[in-house]
Amino acid sequence: MIFEKTLMTLAAAAAIAAAAAVSVVSAAFAIYAVLVPLVSPAGAAAIVAAVAALIVAVAGMIAARKVEGHRGPQAPPQSFDMTGKIVEIVRDRPIMSIGIGLAAGIFALKNPTLTAAVAKAFLDPKPPQR
Repeated sequence: MIFEKTLMTLAAAAAIAAAAAVSVVSAAFAIYAVLVPLVSPAGAAAIVAAVAALIVAVAGMIAARKVEGHRGPQAPPQSFDMTGKIVEIVRDRPIMSIGIGLAAGIFALKNPTLTAAVAKAFLDPKPPQR
């Protein structure tokens, strides 16, 4: 079920990307068609290229501002919480988490003795301190 949802999401993203590409090319042709009677064909192509470069520059500046906005001063964590860190990574990078989970599962299937040793190390109670 998760695999089907992932595939459907990827298919939807591909369809959206294709629609965006078609609309960008159509807009470029429309701008060119409007400008050809006003200037030469070479001039119209140059203006279309300049408009595209301006749009890319503005989008890049917006993306750069968003990235800079996330890099504000952050307070250092008070203590290291492994569970909280794992949950944070899964929320921030779900695709990477799925890949790591699949790789860990395959590794666990290939090496059951090592998996048992790691599970025993985590699940055994700690010896009392002196």
